[in-house]
This record gives sequence, structure tokens and C-alpha cells, in this order.
Amino acid sequence: MIEVQNLSKFFGSTAAITDVTFSVREGEILGFLGPNGAGKTTTMRILSGYIAANRGTAKIGEYEVHRHSLAVRKRIGYLPENPPLYLDMTVKSFLAFVTQIKGVPRRDRAKSVNNAIERCFLEDKRNTLIRKLSKGYRQRVGIASAIVHNPPVIILDEPTIGLDPRQIIEVRNLIKSLAGDHTIILSTHLLSEVSMISDRVTIIANGTVVATNTPDNLMMELAGGGGYTLDISGDIELIESTLNNLPEVSSVSISPQENQERKQVKITCSPNTEPGDKIATVLVNSGLHLYEMKRDKPTLEDVFLELTAQDIKEEDSATIEPESN
Repeated sequence: MIEVQNLSKFFGSTAAITDVTFSVREGEILGFLGPNGAGKTTTMRILSGYIAANRGTAKIGEYEVHRHSLAVRKRIGYLPENPPLYLDMTVKSFLAFVTQIKGVPRRDRAKSVNNAIERCFLEDKRNTLIRKLSKGYRQRVGIASAIVHNPPVIILDEPTIGLDPRQIIEVRNLIKSLAGDHTIILSTHLLSEVSMISDRVTIIANGTVVATNTPDNLMMELAGGGGYTLDISGDIELIESTLNNLPEVSSVSISPQENQERKQVKITCSPNTEPGDKIATVLVNSGLHLYEMKRDKPTLEDVFLELTAQDIKEEDSATIEPESN
């Protein structure tokens, strides 16, 4: 549904994004993840037709964003980081206004407004002035305005920024409820957002895509196979030799506990392996005493920090940013 190929954008001599390539399948939620200043907002603005790229292509369905800008805009719902709301209008009147500028036929406008209000759980606020709403409800109104014309694609730029924890949960659940009927691309710098909402993740760092996969596959492929933490008593040399004989074990680190007879053993395993049963068996068969065994799996945070470490370092030392995402 969304195809981005080698997209690049420069602000003067500064490259905001370089050769960005990714795709989003129909009905899928893609988390577009990166640190502040990585190029997320620039990419969202190009996809929405708000700004033009210097090179590369971006397609929404069969329409290329630059060549068929009006056709693309009819097929997307775009929620920028700061929703453009008219605060002195009621929720219902604002959404009715949006249906007009989105080109919804007059006969369908009332139904479109009601559907958006229901899907965004705004029924009890339909006649409330937007300026009287909390930030969480304003964010819902922003999402309602993005879907009021029932577009196949929804582009959300940092949709939960500035919300309190309860509001974040509500907006996340709302976004998840839209999947399937809509193809969604969600930009964020929040790891929890991606892991809880997205079907797949694209990570961008320093204006370049560095990884795309499901959250689980990213964690296993890019952060290694994880490992185990063990509480064992016995001879250190015997522990090391026993564990290192297993082909799935990449490394073994041993440190003594307060009780010198027992040692904490950290094991790193090869990717895509689960040798827990083998580890327990060889230890017991070697006459060692195994008191505790805990699986240590890599997290999305491990992957994110590994892939964006250079980008974060450069951001900390930068004095000029071409965008504020």
C-alpha cells in the first residue's frame, strides 16, 4: 500500500534523510522509530505531500506522491505532531468542516462525521467546544479529522506526544482499532509505542533506514540470541568447560555470589537458539548444583540503542537541527 524508494531530502547542505526505503502492507501498522532529529517528521511530511523530496519516489497505492499529489491527498489521513484544530468550533462542526475540505459528497457528510465520532469515542463530546477538551480528547479529534473521509492510509506523526499515561493508553487502543480497515504508518521515538502497537518496525537513524522487521525478529536478529543467568555451585573450571562444550553457547561469564560456594553465571547464546534444556541437563549430569535458571531475552531497547548509538551521539553534539522530530 505504501512504497518508499531511495527518498532523500536536503535543507540547504544538510541532509535530513538519505535514500530512505521501506514499505507498508495493506492493513498493517508500521512503527517508524527513531531518535529526535532522525528524519521521521521529514519523511511523514513528504508522504503527506506537505513538502517535496529532492530525489526518490513515494507511492500511496498506485499513485506517486509527487506526480499525483491531489489523488494521494484524497487517499490519506494525516495527523501532524501538533493537530491543526479550530478551538472555537465544536467537535461535530469541526469534523463537518473537514469533510467539506476533504471533498466528501454532501449526502455522505453527516454519516462520515458520525462514524468518525463513534470510532474515536467522542460521542459525549460531539457538541463540546474543542478549546474545552483535554489534550487527550483533542488528540482524538485530530485522529477523527484524519479518518473522517475514510482514507485507506493514515499517517500519524508522534500521536501520543505530551499525553499523560492514561491518555496514551486510550490513543494507542484507538490506533490499534483502526488497523485492518486502514494502513497505518506511525512515527515515534517511544519504544513502548512500537512494541505495543506495530506489526512491523522501521528504524531510522541519522536520516537513514537501518533496519526493518517485526519487533520480535529485530530483537532476535540484531541483539543476538539472548542468554541465561544461572545460580550454580561447583568448580569454576568444570562450569566453564561444561558450558563451553555446548555449540549453542557463545560465551560464559562467572562471578561469585555472597555465598562463595555459589556463582552467578551469565551465558550468551547463538541467535535463534533456545538451549535451556541442554544447559540444565549437562550441568546436572556433570555433578554441578543448579539452584536457579533465568532466560535473558534481548529487548527492543537493546536493538534501538545499538542501531541509533551514532545518531544519538551526533544529535547531542549538534547545534542546528533541520527539523524537530
